[in-house]
Amino acid sequence: NEAGRGTDETETEVTLTQGFYLGKYEVTQAQYEAVMINNDASLSPTPSNFTGSDLPVEQVSWDDVQIFLERLNEQEADNLPPGWAYVLPTEAQWEYACRAGTTTAYSWGNEINASLANYDNNIGQTANVGSYGANPWGFFDMHGNVWEWVHDWKADYPGRAETNPEGPASGSNRVLRGGSWSNDGTSLRSAKRSNSTPSLRHYRIGFRVGFQQQ
Repeated sequence: NEAGRGTDETETEVTLTQGFYLGKYEVTQAQYEAVMINNDASLSPTPSNFTGSDLPVEQVSWDDVQIFLERLNEQEADNLPPGWAYVLPTEAQWEYACRAGTTTAYSWGNEINASLANYDNNIGQTANVGSYGANPWGFFDMHGNVWEWVHDWKADYPGRAETNPEGPASGSNRVLRGGSWSNDGTSLRSAKRSNSTPSLRHYRIGFRVGFQQQ
């Protein structure tokens, strides 16, 4: 349920019929480096502005993430069930996991403060993943720390119920979710959407990995 109560988002009924997994943490710098070391795309395996092995990787573009996922799937090929792959979650999957059954502005309720998430320049940079409490389903940092790339091209919600939406087939910007360490509290709401060109690298942007049958 992509809800935007009291905001500018359109509440849209979404049905997800296919199971999926999602990383409980944002991808860390140590994880990113382990996959991207010696890559043949001339991408830095250590791109982040704020450095620390357990900090979320940032300054990675949507396009960079696709190369990371391709390499991860190749490296883990012998360990994956047939037909399964690491992917970026769809926007609907991301919000489903973020909300964790809630309909409030955030997974914990309608108010926000510095003990609940890394936002509003409270610490002035990213925090180690998992530094704040998990949501009701065990996911960490769905609100704040770094914006997270998702699969979808940006488009307005269709204004009708959808099943397993994946966004439009083409577009100019990819969707970002979750807000970051330097955004105000309204940007961390479960319903909040942002977007950017898939080539953008920024110290407020990272990602988490999904896992599903293709």
